Amino acid sequence: MFSFTLLLLCIVSFSAGFVDAIVGGGGLIQLPCSLLLLPQIPVATVIGTLKIPAFSGTSFAAYQYVRKQKPDWNLLIVMMMIALFAAFLGSFFLTLISNTFMKPLLFVILAIVAIYTYFKKDFGQLKSKEHSISTKYIYGVCISLSLGIYDGFVGPGTGSFLVLAFVSLMGYDFLQSSSKAKMVNLSTNFGSMILFILKGKIIWAIALPMAVSNAVGGMLGAKFAIKKGNEFIRIFFLCIVTATLLKFGYDVFIGSR
Repeated sequence: MFSFTLLLLCIVSFSAGFVDAIVGGGGLIQLPCSLLLLPQIPVATVIGTLKIPAFSGTSFAAYQYVRKQKPDWNLLIVMMMIALFAAFLGSFFLTLISNTFMKPLLFVILAIVAIYTYFKKDFGQLKSKEHSISTKYIYGVCISLSLGIYDGFVGPGTGSFLVLAFVSLMGYDFLQSSSKAKMVNLSTNFGSMILFILKGKIIWAIALPMAVSNAVGGMLGAKFAIKKGNEFIRIFFLCIVTATLLKFGYDVFIGSR
């Protein structure tokens, strides 16, 4: 039974890595499905375990993007350092929070992202605009701090929220935003991963097979995004998020009765 569950988790992880590499939001697939498949494991331990495949998939996706996009390393390194510390802090807070607090919160996040994705049909297709250097750094610090804490504390949707932040605040187009979001997301995953390793909240027998699956999905997803663009992926992403939302909603409102 455990082997079958692990196989399902690897399939979920591959799908999450693929989707996350394209528009972010792989955690919206990976975390709810993992919570459903591993109901006997504490939420904090599940989240800690998933940081390993998330880091693995994001690493491969980031490499693919950086090969095609030349980021502003000065700004990006500052953002990554802040995001790493913020994610570590957020993960520390997570270890202090009751498990019952997480499921309703994740359901709300899923609903918000699904609605936004449906109505925002030009998601990631905005044209790049220029900001002053100081403005970019102010926005960069705010994005890294807030979403770093969010990723460590909650997690799902961080990639999508980073892309949205880079598009709406920084003025980058989809490909630029995806490239930069992957680098910052890589840093938040690493910060959280350190905390969960120190706390001993990672089940390596689950994390490592999922990491391989997520890495393959991330590599293929990034290549697909660079080649195909966003419109088809937006629809694909919306379908997966909606399906996960329905399953998780059942678990929150009906399954818990």
